[in-house]
Amino acid sequence: MKTILITGCSSGYGLEIARHFHALGWNVVATMRNPSAATLTPSERLRILALDVSDPDSIALALELAGPIDVLVNNAGIGLFGALEHSPMAKIRDVYATNTLGTIAMTQAVIPQFRTRGSGIIVNVTSSATLAPFPLAAAYTGSKAAIQGFTGSLAHELAPLGIAVKLVEPGYGPTTAFAQNTDIRLADVLPEPYGSYAAPILAAMANPGLITTEADVAEAVWRAVHDQSGQAHFPAGADAVALAAS
Repeated sequence: MKTILITGCSSGYGLEIARHFHALGWNVVATMRNPSAATLTPSERLRILALDVSDPDSIALALELAGPIDVLVNNAGIGLFGALEHSPMAKIRDVYATNTLGTIAMTQAVIPQFRTRGSGIIVNVTSSATLAPFPLAAAYTGSKAAIQGFTGSLAHELAPLGIAVKLVEPGYGPTTAFAQNTDIRLADVLPEPYGSYAAPILAAMANPGLITTEADVAEAVWRAVHDQSGQAHFPAGADAVALAAS
């Protein structure tokens, strides 16, 4: 029975990915910064571990406790929406520490066991914001676009070792906590003249035509893990699929 470790499982995509793989018979190691906030129920095949991907000691301890794994899903992420001019640099650094450097650190930490075994799969969850420019998300998009380039290069580097590296690119998920997982008030990052510019964008986000659900992302990760064709990119959600096709 194979084991998957997923980061950022307290809510949203990570939570659904954990549920999906567990329901389909996998051993699941669901990680999050604060396990006391978990809505998952531990069982023989489901473990919950504390993990802060921006903390090297936390990464080392979580991987030690997890034991051997077959798949790593780098899903943990922080959202940031607003005008770059008014986005605090401290918050931007937090976004990159989690979304970019956290993904790189987790990947680096699991490579030795995958290399020794001669097999393993790494799935990096990015965003459809990397498929087409999305306004008022420059810092966030940059943090995810960096992982797009990182993944593409690393896939070539690790393929001879039997390690696959894949990308899952979710679209806009209005039912996730993307807009809530920051302590910045929207009004503070969208003063005039940005507020007027942002109004129709926010209205469109409140009534989107195509969206991505948590189930869409879980299914895309499942496809990425089981793919044998060499496909590298897996857009998740109707909006992301449409963007990728265009």
